[in-house]
Amino acid sequence: MPSSIPAAPATGRPSMPEGSATTPANGGGSDVDGHRRTAAGTVFSPHAMDRTPAVEMPGGPATTWLGSPAKAGTRTHALIGRDEELRTLRGLLTEAAARRGGALLLHGSAGVGKSALLHTVAAEAADSGFRVLRTSGVETEQWLPFAALQLLLQPITRGIENLTDPHQVALNGAFGTVETEPHIYRAGMAVLELLADAAARQPLLLLVDDLQWIDSSSRDVLRFVARRTGDLAIAHIAAARSQSADSYMYPNLRLEPLGETAAAELLAASTPELPAPVRALILERAEGNALALVELPKAVQGVSAHVDGLPLTQRLEDTFAARTDSASRECRTFLLTLAAEPTAPLNQLLEVSGRLCGSAVSVDALQEAVDAGLVNLVGYTPEFRHPLMRSAIYTRAALTDRLATHHALAAVMEHIPERQLAHQAAAAIGPDEELAAQLERFADAAQAQGKLAAAVPALRQAAKLVLDTRRRASILVRAAELAGEINDRINTQTLLESADMSALGPVERARLLIVSDKAALEPHKPHRRIQDMVTAAAEAFDAGAREVAENLLWRAAARCFVQDADAKVRARTVAELDRWNPDPDAPHVLAVRAFAQPYRNGADVIARFDTFSPDRQEGRTFYFLGGVAIAVGDLHRAIRYSVLAAEAWRSQGRLGMLARTLAGGWPRPYLGQLDLARKESCEGIALAEETGERMAWLSLQATAGLTAALRGETEEAARTVRELRAHSQFAGLPFAGVTVQQTDGLLALFDGHPTEAYDLLARAFDQGDPHHHSTRRWLLAPDLADAAVAAGTADQARELLADLPELAAQLPTEMMVVAHSYTDAVLASDGAAEERYAAALTALPAGWTLVRARLHLHHGRWLRRQRRNVDARTPLRLARDEFDRIGAQPWAEMASEQLRATGESSGRRHANAGEQLSAQEMQIAALASQGLSNREIGQRLFISHRTVGAHLYRIYPRLGITSRGKLAAALAALHEEQPSVDLPEGP
Repeated sequence: MPSSIPAAPATGRPSMPEGSATTPANGGGSDVDGHRRTAAGTVFSPHAMDRTPAVEMPGGPATTWLGSPAKAGTRTHALIGRDEELRTLRGLLTEAAARRGGALLLHGSAGVGKSALLHTVAAEAADSGFRVLRTSGVETEQWLPFAALQLLLQPITRGIENLTDPHQVALNGAFGTVETEPHIYRAGMAVLELLADAAARQPLLLLVDDLQWIDSSSRDVLRFVARRTGDLAIAHIAAARSQSADSYMYPNLRLEPLGETAAAELLAASTPELPAPVRALILERAEGNALALVELPKAVQGVSAHVDGLPLTQRLEDTFAARTDSASRECRTFLLTLAAEPTAPLNQLLEVSGRLCGSAVSVDALQEAVDAGLVNLVGYTPEFRHPLMRSAIYTRAALTDRLATHHALAAVMEHIPERQLAHQAAAAIGPDEELAAQLERFADAAQAQGKLAAAVPALRQAAKLVLDTRRRASILVRAAELAGEINDRINTQTLLESADMSALGPVERARLLIVSDKAALEPHKPHRRIQDMVTAAAEAFDAGAREVAENLLWRAAARCFVQDADAKVRARTVAELDRWNPDPDAPHVLAVRAFAQPYRNGADVIARFDTFSPDRQEGRTFYFLGGVAIAVGDLHRAIRYSVLAAEAWRSQGRLGMLARTLAGGWPRPYLGQLDLARKESCEGIALAEETGERMAWLSLQATAGLTAALRGETEEAARTVRELRAHSQFAGLPFAGVTVQQTDGLLALFDGHPTEAYDLLARAFDQGDPHHHSTRRWLLAPDLADAAVAAGTADQARELLADLPELAAQLPTEMMVVAHSYTDAVLASDGAAEERYAAALTALPAGWTLVRARLHLHHGRWLRRQRRNVDARTPLRLARDEFDRIGAQPWAEMASEQLRATGESSGRRHANAGEQLSAQEMQIAALASQGLSNREIGQRLFISHRTVGAHLYRIYPRLGITSRGKLAAALAALHEEQPSVDLPEGP
């Protein structure tokens, strides 16, 4: 039986005993103007201090549970039927203690026992020397950005004063001590460094319960941290009701219902006196749900025929609600108030309950709820023992009582405007234009302060309160735009689906299409989608919204390139642009022309490149220009602009845009920059997964697969190809499909199957094949020629490439020049070969090292066939050395074999740095060799400075050195420097 309630502090705020797991390390400071200030100088807002971390307070209630899902304030002394799950969680702790941190998502239905596992592992971790930090999601706090994160970090806030100034500013902004909210990833880096510093002193266990209700800002920061604990003493465990798309960043463990034996054991342990018939009935209806096995016996009289057809969750809710039937009016009112505002402090809950009852309500009402087993105390904060109890009490209450409760709560929450508005909205029973306008004004203010996560739910509520369908749709579009900006893709999609397209005006319709273009890339009927976008752009332009129209038309043109639209759709896109009489030198204009009609407009676009000298912080301009260069096949220029765009996005902490820009680095493997391609694709894939950039992920994976094949990592390449082909959006992306087909063709060629390789590669030149891409196919031309020579199908290859000379003259970019000159030499007759090889080597643009080495290899082979072995040695030697240097192992082996056949020993193969270090280790080593500090490297790569240090600790012995000062020499000794990237001059 729970103990009595201890006397509450006069303030009604929850107390945190000195030295407990919930107390800041320094014991905190005094309350200042209703805010609690830590010694680190961070002011915590009142609403966050209304919640305390979920740990049992000394002298507080203690309830024994066996195998059931213990919520806040309870202890689990034994768990039944969860040995395997505990073994997994204990393994996570063991690894974290050895500074090999990790994260895990527990997911399962309500009441299955997730919280019991969290409590058990928390107790074991504390006994093992871990510091346990906890938080949980609450539905009503989804309006409050960073609320759950603030609760999690309370015990370690003193460490904020040791962070760099930018990190301190970010946390102060997140927790409401300054007017503007930080970018989510700036806050993420600050939290990561705060946790890393704390974990350097004592291993940390981060526990997050009810992840599905965590506010989006806290969720995004926790996701950011979860991906970066690999070299830190941090274990991160979250629990949610489902493995939602929002939680994909964790490895996951599904918690299944208990088996028959375990269920019977739990029921016998919790309620041993049940008669056998009742026991059998409860076992049947509980369906292995731990909460049901513990709770249904307490309402055994209610377990009757009328609930037989109900889902288990509703049975439990009915059981919980039935417990209030005999409760006093004051207790029922208190419980409904708590259900409507579960984060309110005790004194406020009692005040509101008294207003509703018409007379004072004392803590006796709370004690009654505790005695009924509905509520637990965490310090002086009441919490429902399970979320289902809250929903049961709220939904069973009369509508008039619910409305009155929300009215009363709104009246006492002037100091928390977002909560006041939320309750006013919940109390509305129909359209309320005045309240809708208040919500919109709140959203305006929140957006101006960068608090987009607070603006979104306010706009969603406002939309429900307006009568005019067009205005409602416009509000929903705005909410979707803001949700998209914070990468809240689930909310974005829900809001888009709620907006009535037929009610939208032309500008709102164009804005909606922009948001939906960001949210997803539909693989089916791409041409129709592009046409709809062009039509909407035209209507928005005619309505005077030129900026919106330009944005949408650029996106339509980008789809023309990515999804390889037909000539009719491409022509219509450019015709609409021409109708606007645009500035021909504007970056977005060049992008539309290049994406939609590269052969027709490519030469003119290239000529205009040199007119640009944007500021280096203008990431968007460089991003546009990089896309233009990609579209026309100017690969070196594409890399240069991508490097500059990436630098801008890094400095601004815009990880989604950084992922997209890194995806634009796909030319690197074609240029022979395999180490850089591997590093950037590895980083980009992680960022794309983290930010939900699906199209970037597909492109980056395709680049990673191709790079792995070129490096001779055949298993990795094949695995990546299988993963890509299984992706739901792969079929609608010829841009990625052509690269995957190229990878398959190269793998077959390297494996000694030239005929299969030729057939695979030839499909990319068939307009009816899904792997065909009208421009990127030319990057496969050298591979097609190689396979054709080996398979004896040179004549067929020449037919496939018949239009190449004319198109190369029309679009004289690097890609086209390389495709034409390479195939012209490799597929030449013996009589013309000598001259063609010389011409091709002269025509190749500078920096195409891989293609040049391949030409040397083919030239050497041809010389051998002419029995000119001595002459063959020079080109074969050049080819072998270059392949070794860049790490193209399959071709290096071919060149060595050919060289040995000429009578010359190939010698020892040169080492390649990429074979000794991982992609991230290569990045860190290169940056450290340039003189960057660990903190500077961490900021650049969005990882903790302690993770950088851990990597360097492993890198030194692999390179045979002992200090940072020797890194540059060690890397230079492994290989010559990769070709430098010339950056355009600044203004």
